[in-house]
Amino acid sequence: MSQPVQQQDPPGSTAEMDPRPDHGEQSYRGCGRLEGKKAIITGADSGIGKAVAIAFAREGADVLISYQNEHEDAHDTQRWVEDAGRRAVLVAGDLQDPAHCRGIVATAVEEFGRVDVLVNNAAFQMVREDFTETPDEEWDRTIATNLSAFFHLAKAAVPHMQPGGAIIASSSVNSDHPVPDLLPYSATKAGLANMCATLAQQLAPRGIRANSVAPGPIWTPLIPATMPPDQVQSFGGAQAPLGRPGQPKELAPVYVLLASDEASYISGARIAVTGGDPIL
Repeated sequence: MSQPVQQQDPPGSTAEMDPRPDHGEQSYRGCGRLEGKKAIITGADSGIGKAVAIAFAREGADVLISYQNEHEDAHDTQRWVEDAGRRAVLVAGDLQDPAHCRGIVATAVEEFGRVDVLVNNAAFQMVREDFTETPDEEWDRTIATNLSAFFHLAKAAVPHMQPGGAIIASSSVNSDHPVPDLLPYSATKAGLANMCATLAQQLAPRGIRANSVAPGPIWTPLIPATMPPDQVQSFGGAQAPLGRPGQPKELAPVYVLLASDEASYISGARIAVTGGDPIL
C-alpha cells in the first residue's frame, strides 16, 4: 500500500493530506462512558488527539483542545466536540514553554472547575539519516515538546485531580523498536512510557491512574510534515504486519477505556496499537 507523494511544513495540516485521515467523525458512537468528565488533550487539533477529542465528547466529556497554531484544524475539532453537546475550550501556544503548560491547566480549572483526564499527545519529530546533522535546537525542541511538556502538565494538573483521575501519554512503538533516523523522537517516547510507569506508582495512593499508549504507524499530519516524500509514500505498508497505516480513529477507543472508570484497575500499563508489531 502506498500514499500519494506529498510534503508539508511542520506542524502540518489535515486539509492538505491525501488521503484525509479518518478521525471517527462519521463512525464513532458514544455510550456515556465519560459522562461529566473534564479532559485536557494536547495536540487535539489533528491526528490521534483529534480522534480522542471527538470520542471523549461523544462519551460525555468536556474537552480542552490544546494546539500550537493550526487554527483551522483546531476549530474543526471544536465543532465536532460541540456537535456532541459538550464544551470545547481552545488554547493555542507552544508546549516548549513551561509557563504555557501551566496556563493550559489553569484555563481548564477556570473553565471546568477541575481536571479528570490529562492526555499528553502532542509531539514533534524530524527524520535525520545522520544524527550528527541534527541541529541542537531541533533536539531541544523535540525534548521540550514531547517529554518536558508532559512533566510540566502533569505537575500542574495532579493537584486538581480527584481519585478516579487518569493520565494518559502517547508513547510509540519506536520506544521499543527505535528506527535509526528518529533518534530524538524515539528517546522521548521511551521516556514517556517510563514516566507513566513511575507516576502510576507514585499517584496510586491518591487514586490517580497513569498509563501510556504505543501507536504504530498512524496517518497524521506529522508524517508528511516531518518525513521525506519517499518515506511518506511507503508509510505504514512495510512497517506494520497488517500492511497499512492505522487511522487516528483506531486509537480512540483505547484512550476512552483508559480514561473511563471501567479501567479502575489499569495503571502503569502500556497498550500497543501497532498493526501487529508486538511490544512484549
